[in-house]
Amino acid sequence: MTKRGSHRWLKAMLGVVLGCLVAVVAVVAVTNVVTLATTKDRVVSTEAAAALDADAIVVLGASVFADGTPSGILQDRLDDGIALYEAGVAPKIIMSGDNSTVSYNEVKAMKDYAVSQGVPSEDVFCDHAGFSTYESMYRAKHVFGAERIVVATQTYHLYRALYAANGLGMEALGVSSDYHTYSKQLQYDIREIPARTKDFFKTLFQVPSTFVGDPISLHQSGDVTEG
Repeated sequence: MTKRGSHRWLKAMLGVVLGCLVAVVAVVAVTNVVTLATTKDRVVSTEAAAALDADAIVVLGASVFADGTPSGILQDRLDDGIALYEAGVAPKIIMSGDNSTVSYNEVKAMKDYAVSQGVPSEDVFCDHAGFSTYESMYRAKHVFGAERIVVATQTYHLYRALYAANGLGMEALGVSSDYHTYSKQLQYDIREIPARTKDFFKTLFQVPSTFVGDPISLHQSGDVTEG
């Protein structure tokens, strides 16, 4: 290949790479704008959420310390969910989080905390396979049979959860658990950008959760899900 030919080839390849980067940025931007624009009005007050007559409050998991206590960000989500329950927003709470290994169990810590705050154990369900936001929403619909839910998590996270819930056929509202500021908030915000794009397409194609399993009725005691 001549020097001139090599230069043309490199220029063409650079154009292809730049074109691909522009396309990726455009897809991420559009999916984020759509997610935010279609859900921002669904982040509401407790009073507005109560009007939904929801089947359940879904509290989304986050990290748990080695001693089994919830991290600060998770405790705020739990306090939000408990406040919604006490306000009569829904008769049941679904604690949805990661219990992918025997040594790590977010949902047990979440239920234990709620019960310690006075929520009856039978009104708290454990979703052990809520490995991601999308999967928590998918399982609320397809495992727990919920048609109307209120989601408890921080605002930055609510948009994605509500987009998935609505796209999966549920009527969903969110109540923010922004009770504190978090030292890693910038990291959370940045991570949420590609996560919204990922869940946009999972919702579009109705991708099943990692585990689906047998249906679990919300019209029974939540203690059946503790195992």
